[in-house]
Amino acid sequence: MPDIADPQERIIAPVPRITIQAFCETAETAALIEEAGLDRRMQKAHVKVQMGGGAAAVEAYRNAPTPNVIVIEAQGAKSRPLEHLDSLAEVCDPGTKVIVVGHLNDVALYRQFLQRGVSDYLMAPVEPLSLIASISDLFTAPGVKPVGRTIAVVGAKGGVGSSTVAHNLAWSIARQGTQTVIADLDVAYGTASLNFNQDPPQGIAEAVFAPERVDAALVERLLSKCSDHLSLLSAPASLDRTIDLPEVAFDGLLEHLRASVPCIVLDVPHVWSAWAKRLLVGADEVVVVAGPDLASLRNAKNLCATLAQGRPNDHRPRVVLNGVGLSKRPEIGTSEFAKAMELPLAATVPFEAALFGAAANNGQMVAEVQAGSKAAEIFSDLAATILGRPETRKSRADLFAPILAKLARRKAS
Repeated sequence: MPDIADPQERIIAPVPRITIQAFCETAETAALIEEAGLDRRMQKAHVKVQMGGGAAAVEAYRNAPTPNVIVIEAQGAKSRPLEHLDSLAEVCDPGTKVIVVGHLNDVALYRQFLQRGVSDYLMAPVEPLSLIASISDLFTAPGVKPVGRTIAVVGAKGGVGSSTVAHNLAWSIARQGTQTVIADLDVAYGTASLNFNQDPPQGIAEAVFAPERVDAALVERLLSKCSDHLSLLSAPASLDRTIDLPEVAFDGLLEHLRASVPCIVLDVPHVWSAWAKRLLVGADEVVVVAGPDLASLRNAKNLCATLAQGRPNDHRPRVVLNGVGLSKRPEIGTSEFAKAMELPLAATVPFEAALFGAAANNGQMVAEVQAGSKAAEIFSDLAATILGRPETRKSRADLFAPILAKLARRKAS
């Protein structure tokens, strides 16, 4: 069976900013994984260790997104590892990698693990550096695809709240366990630092105006931590110089971010320039934010048509209708808007001046101000949809179904 060469004899690349969850059956393995999580090479990763083995892993992800790496300990046949891996395959998100820590040196079992897509098999007791090397190789080996995906959020016109949507979307994605960076690309007027109540000494301008200096170390220094899973790349919001960026201004920065962060949300300003078009065409997902008015409808339709030509094999842009329901303002109805766009709306965010105003003034997201609000649920659902795990919420009819069924049985009898 293949074995990792002594990790102390080679350089182990730092593990990127990913989420790792381990499900152990023995206290010894749990302690070793926790020790590995404290290593300097794992300082960017978020590691969570719990007991229960494969059965606990299957149960944990029935209704929750899976992390970047799942580590499962299997003591032997009694742990039913193959059965649990088959069940896990039904709920695993694309891109999730699985490492098995086993107690049997069995070539046949190892081959069955590989057939089920297991990325690596380590013999217990596993050394911390061996585990770190295994995880590092999954993301840093030559030819490995970038770990990160980019989500570009842009407004169909100015003032439709695209930055607010981008920031709340990034916060919701991070809240669901995915390591996320929100990048404010509006160098002159960006508001991300205000909305997240941050005042970082450095930001995106350091990378944009000196692209030759961009490397992994610089990008790491520019990030400001907002929470365990969310980091901010802020804009200086300074008018000391004019902003005339070349088409490839953000290429180096995004290359380094994609190599180390699972999710990058780009807050793209409402401009139509070579660099903005390049970012939107090259993004993995595009979210177009519009208001319920004619100008937004026209611009959103034009933008989606243009991006469809440049992205013929990608998912169509997701359109979010924001600020719906302002009193006494004539609006285009959501159904009419969707019909004119010739695609369903990804989300419709209601106009709630008090909630959004309080969030902006306090430097918070709407879910932090009012967790149970309709807007907070909408952003959470949109995040889950983009992650590929739409959340299912019980309707009122579902909640009352048992009572109605009981009444029907009584009536029949």
